[in-house]
Amino acid sequence: MENFFNNTNLLQITLKWKWHLLILVIVAALVSLFVSSPLIMKPRFKSTAFIYPSNVSPYSDESETEQMLQWMNSNDVRDSVINKFDLAKHYKISHDDPYYASTMENLYSRNVKIAKTQYESIEVSVTDVDPVMARDLVSALLLYTDGKIRATHKIKYMEVFTAVEKMMQDKKREMDSIKILYTYIATTYGIYDVGGQSQEITRGELRTVDGGGGNINTKDVNKLKQSMMEKSADLLYLGNRISHTATEYSEIISKYEAAKFNVDKYFTYVNVVTPPQIPDKKSYPKRLFVMFYFVAGTLLFSLLAIAFIERRKTPASE
Repeated sequence: MENFFNNTNLLQITLKWKWHLLILVIVAALVSLFVSSPLIMKPRFKSTAFIYPSNVSPYSDESETEQMLQWMNSNDVRDSVINKFDLAKHYKISHDDPYYASTMENLYSRNVKIAKTQYESIEVSVTDVDPVMARDLVSALLLYTDGKIRATHKIKYMEVFTAVEKMMQDKKREMDSIKILYTYIATTYGIYDVGGQSQEITRGELRTVDGGGGNINTKDVNKLKQSMMEKSADLLYLGNRISHTATEYSEIISKYEAAKFNVDKYFTYVNVVTPPQIPDKKSYPKRLFVMFYFVAGTLLFSLLAIAFIERRKTPASE
């Protein structure tokens, strides 16, 4: 056998069997053309899109692109695409099949490819026997990914919004209760300006009103003095509380408006650089490659068969 594969012997044997080999090569080429024809191998078309993540924030040490890959490969996105296009029917898989879920997942993974490129973008490609379906599957995958991220973010934004809204309502009730108590004390005890009325009480007691002359209502002065002694400290405290609470309330309103903006905003999270197109050329099978492998395989096995035949013809003494 080793002698057979000697360059000289190989050339001699090839020339000896040239017509046989030629016929086998022609037959192999014809068979490969038939096998790779649409009758046997349905042509498959590939549609591709390139995207960049947008408006996403990584949760850990992952990059934005890696996070987007997680979103795009999520079960929710996959199931949404499968249900929208009824891929079970398209792939001819029965829902009653006991291996339906694993079969669909395998077919989806085989036909849908999502990968990071060297430029930190994401390549999304779908292969299908229907070129329009291939394009539509890519578009749907991008659409559902965008919607999945938006819905997830909105849930988080709503949690913050609800918490801030409750905080704002609680602070408003606190501020209103303080104002009500302040008004009640002020109207009940006739105190509306602690600083100014304190001066008036002092002037009344020292009889410095109108330059020391005039009538002074001593009874009312003493009544106001008693009220001031009992409630002035409370009014000063409540006044400071109203001012402080109003400042806190204003800060909470700012947070509330920011949270409401996040809930109401409509951001896109998939920045499409190259949109998917309807492919006009099949991506599989490549008939030249099929022919090459058929012919090469046929030649290899033919040469091995010839080697076996020639070996048997060679006398044992050789």
